[in-house]
Amino acid sequence: MGTQGDIVLRRARAEDAAALRVILHDTFESTWRPAITAEAAEAFRREDRPSVYVGARGLAFQVAERDGAVVGFVDWEGDFVNALHVLAAHARTGVGARLMDKAEAEIARAGFAQARLETDTFNARSRAFYRARGYVEADRYPDLEWASGLTTLLLVKPLA
Repeated sequence: MGTQGDIVLRRARAEDAAALRVILHDTFESTWRPAITAEAAEAFRREDRPSVYVGARGLAFQVAERDGAVVGFVDWEGDFVNALHVLAAHARTGVGARLMDKAEAEIARAGFAQARLETDTFNARSRAFYRARGYVEADRYPDLEWASGLTTLLLVKPLA
């Protein structure tokens, strides 16, 4: 699968579930696992969090396809972006930017004045990505989801 093809955005379908779980496992391994405790990583696997998340929200995702394969997705509710995930092999190729463009446009179209999301302080790549898109830190607090001593940042972007 190449990273050069055109990016097609569309609503997720039930048959995308396996690809969405692969994306979540990929970003877990490349981004989160090195930053969390072994116990938190084991809980992620034991609870099969990708399957739970895709089962609960997967059909609400906007997915990015390249060369017929799902390579990323974004999930939002109201003005809050729950998740943006892109396969590591497709990182920095415009997939994340296209997905965020879509999410921000839809959030604005729904009448919200801003978009909000969270990332963690250790995640320098996501922080730089969002900073370049105009997001600013609005708050910081302990990340309780991973029980690994991480700090979560609330980022906000006006949608004028």
